[in-house]
Amino acid sequence: MDDKLKELSRETLEGMLFDFAKNWLAHDGLWFQEVERECGMATTIKLDKAAWEQFTKIEAKRIMERHNIPPNGGLPALKKALGLRLYALLNEQAITEETAESFVFRMVDCRVQSARKRKNLSLFPCKSVGIVEYTQFARTIDARIKTECIACPPDDGKNDFYCGWRFSI
Repeated sequence: MDDKLKELSRETLEGMLFDFAKNWLAHDGLWFQEVERECGMATTIKLDKAAWEQFTKIEAKRIMERHNIPPNGGLPALKKALGLRLYALLNEQAITEETAESFVFRMVDCRVQSARKRKNLSLFPCKSVGIVEYTQFARTIDARIKTECIACPPDDGKNDFYCGWRFSI
């Protein structure tokens, strides 16, 4: 497989990376919709939280290994890792309100929520899943990091972002 990848242009490889991210997100969404149809929203969110609790740790560890991010690297390590997540390719993210002890991470444009909005669907109530996802991701990077949800659907959507998280140490 390595030789086949070496033959591809940078442009093709970058395109494939975006395709992989989109395919992963499409699969995640389709899985969610099928489980929701079969089991209802409450059960689906419960299962989704359990899956994200495991996946986000795996993703964080792989990012740390691939990009030489040291364990317990504090907020700088977390900022770097957040920018290297698979869906960071697809979503517009911003880091604001930076201090030595904290920063705010905002999902300015979320591919999932934007698609739901375009289809006139209600926003996916992802807050409980996000709390698990972002808390576990941050703790895997550095166990000292605390995660606080600023806002996330189904919270009032009168923000200029879909979800916001404060990370502190």
